[in-house]
Amino acid sequence: MRYRTLGPHRVSAIGLGAMPLSLEGRPEERRALATVHAALDAGVTLLDTADSYHLPGAEPGHNELLVARALAAYGGDTDDLLVATKGGRGRPADGGWTVNGDPRHLKAAAEASLRRLGVEAIGLYQLHKPDPAVPFEESVGALRELLDEGKIRLAGVSNTDADRIRTAHRILGDRLVSVQNQYSPAVRDSEAELRLCAELGLAFLPWSPLGGIARSSLDGPSRTEGEARFSAFHEVAAARGISPQRVCLAWLLARSPAVIPIPGASRPESVRDSAGAADLVLGAEELARLNGAIKQVG
Repeated sequence: MRYRTLGPHRVSAIGLGAMPLSLEGRPEERRALATVHAALDAGVTLLDTADSYHLPGAEPGHNELLVARALAAYGGDTDDLLVATKGGRGRPADGGWTVNGDPRHLKAAAEASLRRLGVEAIGLYQLHKPDPAVPFEESVGALRELLDEGKIRLAGVSNTDADRIRTAHRILGDRLVSVQNQYSPAVRDSEAELRLCAELGLAFLPWSPLGGIARSSLDGPSRTEGEARFSAFHEVAAARGISPQRVCLAWLLARSPAVIPIPGASRPESVRDSAGAADLVLGAEELARLNGAIKQVG
C-alpha cells in the first residue's frame, strides 16, 4: 500500500467510500461488515461516511453506525485509521437529497455523528454541500466552532467550487485539509478545484471515481456505453490482466499527488481490487494513451 498526505495524517492512497453499504440495494450486514474488514486488511486507512447515507425516510446515521460496528468487531490494528464523515444533507421519504447548511443544524449533526461513531472527536468532518439558502461563510463558521470546541479534529468541504474553497481556507486556515468533489473519467468538471487543492496543500477526494468505467470484471464480460467511450482503460487492463477499475484508480492517482480516491464497494472482492490500485504504477505510454482517450471524449 502506498500512502498520501491528508492534513497531518499519512493515509492509504486509496480510501473506502462506505455509502453503498447503506443505500438502496445495500448488502446484508454480514457482507457489509466483511467489506469494511477487507478494506482494513488490504491496508486502507481512510473510511468515508456521512449521516445522510441511509434509506429514504429512515433515521440518519445508518452508515456511521455500521462503520462503528465494523471497527468494533475488527480484530486488527486501527490506530492509523482516519474516519471521515459529512453533515448538511438529508434523505427524505421521496428518495431525493436535501441540503441544510444552517450552522445550528451542522453543529447538532456533528454532535450526533460523534455519538454514533463512538469517538471523542471526529477525525475529519466535511460540509456535505453548500446550501444556497445560507451564506457559505456561516456554514464554514460552524466548522470553525466545532474545531475550536474540540468536537472535530480536521475539516473539509464537498461539492464546491474554487472560490468557496478559497473562502473556507481563509476561515479555517490549515485546519481545512480536504475537498471532496465528483471526479472521474466521465466527470471532470473539477479540474480547477483539483489544481487549487494541489496549490493549497489540500487533499482532493474524488467521489464516484469510477464514473464512465463499466462494471467490474469480477462480474464477468460486459459491453456497455462506458466501455465503448473509455475503451483505452479496458485495453490497458486487459494487457495487464487486471480490472479496468484498478486502472482507472491508478490513473486518478497519477493525475496529482493531492488525489486520494474513495471508491465505494459492497463486497470484499471489489474493495480488495480497488485497494490494489495503490500499488499499480502506470507507465508513461499507458498514461499517454489514457489521457488521450479522455481528451477525445471531451
